[in-house]
Amino acid sequence: ADEHIDIEFGTGVLKVTPAHDKADFEIGQRHQLEVIDVLNADGTMNDLAGKDLAGLDRFEARKQSAQMLQEMGALTKEEDYENNVGFSERAKVPIEPRLSEQWFLKYPEVEASHQCVAQGHMKFYPDRWAKTYDHWMTHIQDWCISRQLWWGHQIPVWYHRETGEIHCDLEPPADESQWDRDPDVLDTWFSSWLWPFATMGWKGDKAVDADNPSLQRFYPTTDLVTGPDIIFFWVARMIMAGYTFMGDLPFRNVYFTGIIRDKQGRKMSKTLGNSPDPLELIEKYGADALRFGTMRSAPLGLDVLFDEKDVELGRNFCNKLWNACRFREMQGGEMEGEIDPMRLTTDDKWILLRLNAAITEVKQAFEHYRFNEATSALYRFFWNEYCDWYVESSKAVLQSDDAAAKANALAVID
Repeated sequence: ADEHIDIEFGTGVLKVTPAHDKADFEIGQRHQLEVIDVLNADGTMNDLAGKDLAGLDRFEARKQSAQMLQEMGALTKEEDYENNVGFSERAKVPIEPRLSEQWFLKYPEVEASHQCVAQGHMKFYPDRWAKTYDHWMTHIQDWCISRQLWWGHQIPVWYHRETGEIHCDLEPPADESQWDRDPDVLDTWFSSWLWPFATMGWKGDKAVDADNPSLQRFYPTTDLVTGPDIIFFWVARMIMAGYTFMGDLPFRNVYFTGIIRDKQGRKMSKTLGNSPDPLELIEKYGADALRFGTMRSAPLGLDVLFDEKDVELGRNFCNKLWNACRFREMQGGEMEGEIDPMRLTTDDKWILLRLNAAITEVKQAFEHYRFNEATSALYRFFWNEYCDWYVESSKAVLQSDDAAAKANALAVID
């Protein structure tokens, strides 16, 4: 019996294949079961699968196994059912878990990296992702750093051809011709976790790094912007690397963006063809319009349902800003002149109060990383209150012969 088994499900009997399933491997470890790998790297069955199945493709082996059970009179039932199966998007085939020999790294500075978020030394925005981070750090396992790929940083390990001795170092062994280098490469995150300091000329020598002006100025930095899907794969690892190699956090705040989806809520992808080209949008509306429109439609930590109308709104806002500046320029007079408090009208006082309120709202929104609220507050103030109301109401004063009143109105407009 094992805690993983649900005795009420099916027959209550569970097959256990420790070499081909993560949960089964853990069950096998608890019960000291033999680990038998019956798959070759190309997906065919090896000799351990038995002479009747050896050499067969995995899918053919399934059919053959069912046929053999039927001939033995041991097959009592066949039925279709849905199951969760790992699937390779690149190869378009189901994934078969298979035990293999890999290089692992025991994570450094786990406790300090865990507690820095729990104790508030590092802030997450939105803060709900702190629970996700806590779960990853509580259940952390050794890092498999080796990959069987063509491209990447090759693992600095050599094997002696005769003795099997392992040489692990940045430099190859002296008699390199007698050694074979490990063909595997490092996990891509193994270089990425060094990013906060490696990009600024970090040498790993405290004396040398102390004289590095870029490193001293920009490490630690203030903010990291990233997605929550890599909260452990990148964020947690950068924190651990920071404590290990630099003795400090790499950043103080982490802002997690949502995923940009189409209007139907689908993730954008080349396969679906629902991903607009940003360069085409910039060509059509302008870069500032794309920035403003996208930011205005992106609530803190929530997915964005992209609509080109938001970019169009951004363009219209930029045009409004441009036209307001042109209008002011056409009025002439001193730019950013002094306001005479004694000549302020009710309209002047009102717009100055609204300006202070807008400044406060935008500042608070930025401080809490609520960029959509900051842009919305800016939009409302500038378009609705400043342009549509105050500038329009000031035109009568600007067209009058009262030079002092006109100068004061222009100072308020500025």
